[in-house]
Amino acid sequence: MKYPIGIQTFANIREEGFVYVDKTDLIYKLVDEGKIYFLSRPRRFGKSLLLSTLHSYFEGRKDLFEGLAISKLEKEWKKFPVLHFDFNGQVFSKEGELYDSIHSQLRKYEDVYGRNEENKTFGTRFNTLINAAYQQMGEKVVVLIDEYDKPMLDAFDSPMEEKNREVLKGFYSVLKGAEQYLRFVFLTGVTKFSQVSVFSGLNMLKDISMTSEYDSICGITEEELHTVFAEPIREMAEANECTEEEMKAELKQTYDGYHFSERMLDIYNPFSLLNALSDKKTNHYWFATGTPEYLVHLLERYDEDLNELLEEWYKPKLFADYKATVEKPLPMIYQSGYLTIKDYDKEEKEYLLGIPNIEVQEGFIAMVAGGYLKVDSDKCEIQCSKMMKLLKKGDTEQFITIMTKFLSSIPYDAHDSLKRKGATEKHFQYTFYLIMRLISSNSLMYVEKCNSNGRADMVMELKNHVYIFEFKLDGTAAEALQQIENKGYATPYLNDHRQLHKLGIVFSSDTKTVSDWAER
Repeated sequence: MKYPIGIQTFANIREEGFVYVDKTDLIYKLVDEGKIYFLSRPRRFGKSLLLSTLHSYFEGRKDLFEGLAISKLEKEWKKFPVLHFDFNGQVFSKEGELYDSIHSQLRKYEDVYGRNEENKTFGTRFNTLINAAYQQMGEKVVVLIDEYDKPMLDAFDSPMEEKNREVLKGFYSVLKGAEQYLRFVFLTGVTKFSQVSVFSGLNMLKDISMTSEYDSICGITEEELHTVFAEPIREMAEANECTEEEMKAELKQTYDGYHFSERMLDIYNPFSLLNALSDKKTNHYWFATGTPEYLVHLLERYDEDLNELLEEWYKPKLFADYKATVEKPLPMIYQSGYLTIKDYDKEEKEYLLGIPNIEVQEGFIAMVAGGYLKVDSDKCEIQCSKMMKLLKKGDTEQFITIMTKFLSSIPYDAHDSLKRKGATEKHFQYTFYLIMRLISSNSLMYVEKCNSNGRADMVMELKNHVYIFEFKLDGTAAEALQQIENKGYATPYLNDHRQLHKLGIVFSSDTKTVSDWAER
């Protein structure tokens, strides 16, 4: 099986024999039932391939669709003029970069349909182009725009963001006036179109980002994985010396977990999944392709505890339609794919959000910790590896020694929030949590785990050990241990076969590290 890794052109995939997961029944449904659409999905989730497939379909390339679902549905295979704009693979953080991109893409089509030198703005050129294509071919025009919002995301929270927004507004606004000449319009991006005022008056744009009928139009479902890729999974299981069921479970845990509507249909990350099947091993492929700069910038300036955003219930307007800001980063985190829908409350019409899978969790924690702790990534990885080995052995004394040194290495400016809000136990708890997550994202870890008497600050469960942590700021370790006893935090583990460790840890607001600790 040939895997189309890095190949986003439908014609190349079909002509060169790469595997293609058939989505053409959904494409036919889109075209048959509507006219102007928008789809939000995380990066590397198949949006470009979807637009390329639509491009080939509207060019009447019947030969490319032989054997696919649409070959039995489409009878006419008419050819339409297609204007396909792509803002992927370019950077738009500097003056003139967006101008050059739009100019070159318009010029490519003007070479085909003719240009009017009197047209000076992108809007008038785009409008003239649509009219010329319609007149020359005698068919209405198809407009496809990939990553429509990238010019704004690249310049997020900088003066260029507003400049790029105004350029795009003049470009996209043409679509409203040209509706009578348009056969089909499809835009993709990460952020929802309702966040930005570039589609002024374009009320007929239908957002299918959370429409259950189109959950699987990008990405790979579990059924598709187990049927289309049955043989590669068997080969992967053999290579990893495990059963097929164990291999499926590992793939699911690592790459599954995305849900895009209340239907809760499981969707796998296609980029990571294809890489894993090709390499016959799981790895962090999606995160390794790079973290969006706009998200890093957003999170570096966010002062609150990110735990408070996770595993919470939200109305859609708070994460799907609301414009992200430094104070409210939730929409950007969700739309970028670092959070997904985990459950749906039909009565309240609220969604539970959480991290999709292990790949995203490990990458997300590493990204947050890197920006928040401001420590060298290589040094961080080495120290975290040492601490995990010590916890697995139950060597709490050496663990605390290394943790104390690690906390001491965090630059003072990483504690800026302390200076703004005053030192709090919560701040140190969050810092400790991030480090513990870096140590092992696969272990069971609970922050403020509840029982009938209160909440344990942190509980970590390993194969042979259970750790209960209670933190104090400028207090004593004895006080922390006494709270564990008084509140009965250890009660659920009294009959557990694993060794139980109750640790009281004191942080110093002066030294910003562990000043005292004790174990019982």
